[in-house]
Amino acid sequence: MATRGERGVGRVLDKLEASVNSGQYYEAHQMYRTLYFRYLTQKKYTDLLNLLYKGSTLLLQRDQQGSGADLAILIIDVLNKSETKPCEEWIDKLSKLFELMNSSLPERESFLTNSVKWSMDNNKKGHPLLHKRIAEVYWKEKKFTSAHRHFLHSSDGSAYANMLVELHTSRGLKSEIDLFIAQPVLQILCLRNIRMATETFTKYTSSHPKINNDKGPPYIFPLLNFLWFLLRAIEQKHSTQFKILRSWYAISIKRDPNYSVYLDNIGRIWFGIEIPPDNKNPGSMFGGLLKTIIGDADSSDDDGDYIGRSAAAPDLD
Repeated sequence: MATRGERGVGRVLDKLEASVNSGQYYEAHQMYRTLYFRYLTQKKYTDLLNLLYKGSTLLLQRDQQGSGADLAILIIDVLNKSETKPCEEWIDKLSKLFELMNSSLPERESFLTNSVKWSMDNNKKGHPLLHKRIAEVYWKEKKFTSAHRHFLHSSDGSAYANMLVELHTSRGLKSEIDLFIAQPVLQILCLRNIRMATETFTKYTSSHPKINNDKGPPYIFPLLNFLWFLLRAIEQKHSTQFKILRSWYAISIKRDPNYSVYLDNIGRIWFGIEIPPDNKNPGSMFGGLLKTIIGDADSSDDDGDYIGRSAAAPDLD
């Protein structure tokens, strides 16, 4: 026999369905919130999560952006309270809700921030799969700087490289082929991810229609050769080769003053080479040529200068 509380919830669900069917979305939103508090008190986390996801999806699809985003943010609250660990199911669901949100919606950024915090668990940067999914949404929206910020932490060098190829072929000059891959590779190396850096470089150079070289160097562009040899030096833990490469390719490295800052940190991270005191200027690395190249391209991107912020740059500590 149903308890009084269960009967009460049942009545609210019936009213909720009627409100949705009649287009009374404000009323529906309030009832979703009522059920949220009731289910939360009863610790019916699974039922609550499914209810909120269904409601948020429905409201967002019907252009009830504020109400839909509010329920989406409540989902994060329930995931935290229920101690739900980051998993593919909820990462996919959160990513779908993020995609449904209008890019101009203020709550979208709050939802993203909370989603990344929930996904951190043992990864202080957030779950790589969530970063990948979010990067793909931004890429689809042609918000390349935001996509770049999340691809850095996605561990998917192949997808990242595909975006960089599209970005260069659609908006870059032929002479900039090497510049579009140099900073990403150096930043990934500063994030201590040699596998992703190698994958990104290999995919970019093998799939770019103006390079189309899957056998490695020599490339026409010296900076590409430098990156290839740099990756080999790191894999072989060859500090002497690293120093020689910096000397041999000094002219190419000077094309962007940030490259030297990245390389100072790469030397410290991968070879134990201490950065000279007069070179310790971490603030300078948060600019970067990629921001200059694609900043104007993201004319509709509200966070188009993310590459210039510490949140987007590699954590060097």
